[in-house]
Amino acid sequence: MKQIASALVKAQRAFGPALKTSTNPHFRSRYADLSACVEAVIDALNENGIYLLQKNYDCNDGIMCETVFVHESGEMLECGIVHFPAVKHDPQGYASALTYARRYSLMSACGIAPEDDDGNAGSRKLAPAINPLHAIKPGAIVQVESEKTIRSLSNNEPVFTLTIPSKEPRLYDTSESYVNGTIELREKVEKSTLATRTKMTKLRELKEANEDQVNKINPEHKAKLLGDYQLRLKRLGAQLEEKGDESNGLGDA
Repeated sequence: MKQIASALVKAQRAFGPALKTSTNPHFRSRYADLSACVEAVIDALNENGIYLLQKNYDCNDGIMCETVFVHESGEMLECGIVHFPAVKHDPQGYASALTYARRYSLMSACGIAPEDDDGNAGSRKLAPAINPLHAIKPGAIVQVESEKTIRSLSNNEPVFTLTIPSKEPRLYDTSESYVNGTIELREKVEKSTLATRTKMTKLRELKEANEDQVNKINPEHKAKLLGDYQLRLKRLGAQLEEKGDESNGLGDA
């Protein structure tokens, strides 16, 4: 392992950041896609005699992927298998899981991360307001809410997906649990320390991100979510009227 270890050290010195060149129109955010991650390391690896290999393994519920470095000397370094479940059990779902697996396996093996797209992040004197949605802790790729959801995924039964902007989705096995999960997130936003206008924006983003799923649930639950959303906006709007226009820089531009 001496030759490949030495070559990897030299290659890593030349690694670049994984540039956020792709845009997710759903969340209006930028991210580093698979090609950007490969581009950040492939030249440095090849110039030091290392071939990049990503192996796939059979898996019933998703994708298993392993990044392997093969040196021209014949030495090989296997970096461990990662598993990503497929949200949908169809070609598109498995292809998406494979892309996730390859991207995160590669970044982990190479020790790289997406570029910092906020050049002022390190020089801020005041801590930014915390987005309460970021407190939700997902699992490896999605947060499974119950054993019933696992069975639903295995049997291709209906599963309700709660999309959280800038976070991984959460899965629910019933329409009712999906509604309750949505209301729980809205409650966290409304009770957070964010500026009132920012709260309203976060609620709107959460609603827009889930419009397709909401249109598929039963009318009673859909009406419940709509009523809850309008009530929260009304309360926040009343707060704005009481405080006057927020111009302290914490609200939305």
